[in-house]
Amino acid sequence: MENNKKYFFAVDLGATSGRTIIGTLGDERIVLEELTRFDNNLIETGGHFYWDIYALYNEIIKGLKLAAQRQIPICSIGIDTWGVDFVCVGKDGALLRNPLAYRDPHTFGMMEDYFDAKVDKKTVYDITGIQFMNFNSLFQLHAMRKNGDSALAGAEKILFVPDALSYMLTGKTVCEYTIASTSQMLDPKTKTLDPKLLESVGLTQEHFGEMINPAVEIGSLTEEVQKMTGLGALPVIAVAGHDTGSAVAAVPAKDEKFAYLSSGTWSLMGIETKDAIINGLSYERNFTNEGGIEGTTRFLKNICGMWLYERCRKEWTDAPKSHTELQAEAMKQPAFQSIINPDDTMFANPASMVDAIQEYCRKTGQHVPEGYAEICRCIFDSLALRYRQVFGYLQEMASFPIEVLHIIGGGSLNNYLNQFTADSLGVEVLAGPQEGTAIGNIMLQAKASGDVSDIWDMRRIIANSIELKRFEPKDRQIWDKAYEKFLEITKN
Repeated sequence: MENNKKYFFAVDLGATSGRTIIGTLGDERIVLEELTRFDNNLIETGGHFYWDIYALYNEIIKGLKLAAQRQIPICSIGIDTWGVDFVCVGKDGALLRNPLAYRDPHTFGMMEDYFDAKVDKKTVYDITGIQFMNFNSLFQLHAMRKNGDSALAGAEKILFVPDALSYMLTGKTVCEYTIASTSQMLDPKTKTLDPKLLESVGLTQEHFGEMINPAVEIGSLTEEVQKMTGLGALPVIAVAGHDTGSAVAAVPAKDEKFAYLSSGTWSLMGIETKDAIINGLSYERNFTNEGGIEGTTRFLKNICGMWLYERCRKEWTDAPKSHTELQAEAMKQPAFQSIINPDDTMFANPASMVDAIQEYCRKTGQHVPEGYAEICRCIFDSLALRYRQVFGYLQEMASFPIEVLHIIGGGSLNNYLNQFTADSLGVEVLAGPQEGTAIGNIMLQAKASGDVSDIWDMRRIIANSIELKRFEPKDRQIWDKAYEKFLEITKN
């Protein structure tokens, strides 16, 4: 790569907020600058929850206008978002309605209804290898058909959220592979949407845009958008439209013998594989096979992450506001006196997370944690032990030895939990980058422009650009004993 700098515009949309970011690539390093930050608000009306796709589009336009005003010579634009949700587009090319949000209650009970009425559960998993969640696109579509949804009835095209926003910028309809894989309609063996599953919800391949892979150009900005922003006919690139796909693309690994933990509200732990892993064991353990970049599969499991901690923090009135102080107090408490299964249904969305944790410990005959320090210690100990369990499953199912765990995302800043994770798993842990999703998005644009050659070139530059924090495992025997206790407590 030449020494001259290249500028890329990334849109990173999460379920509560979004950002536009400029990534500058030069001298074998990448630097990020946040241009704008905005809320992503759910609209509740008529008994449903919607995303405001027009507001999100408007925020992208604002970010592009700002880049134009500052005369940043952007090379391209890339958009990543959360998974599963989609927009219906009519025959005249207009959006038929704001898209329903995955939090909408219309899918409650629909998964079971779909298995009874359409295709059985095991067959769906054997085709897709995707873990079951009631809000997956397949069950959303089933619910919409059942409820006589008018937007779906009139839909000429169905576009997943990042593809819909790219369509609003370019007028081109595509179906990006990584985002399509979250739908529970994609067959990772054929790399296409499955005709049988599409038929079950009254759709065909034609209802979706052309299937494309990350780092491919979708089209260029329409004249309308050029006029609004003051920019030229810039290309819009399909990055890994699913934010986890972009995040995992940013793991600064040196070879394929790694596992990753994308750590935030949810923890996603998995490996990158050439082919999907779909068998009795992956079905039983509810592992998922999501589309990755360069034809890889992200074989992973969702684990409840910092959700437990964040919910408790909202309830604690006497706890220090600073994470550092709060966690330092927690570390003074005895280890492993209270252990929970973070993925127990009790913790899905309780009225009080503190009460739920105390009740779990009471039911399992353990010390009931009192006060913020004991509860915080219980959460961190338990998460590290659950990580060990899932890591053991990965070791069992991977075709290669896993030598290191990379932690990316906001949770990579939590030094206590990172050290516990290294101790619990017994492998080296490397933490960083915190901004995995935005970096992955930008590097995939750089791949499309020919400034990087492949995933390993991307990862090398990322490793050059950030300081990784290293955690070596210690206290193995103590953690082995604690893990036995965890298995005993959580076996029911």
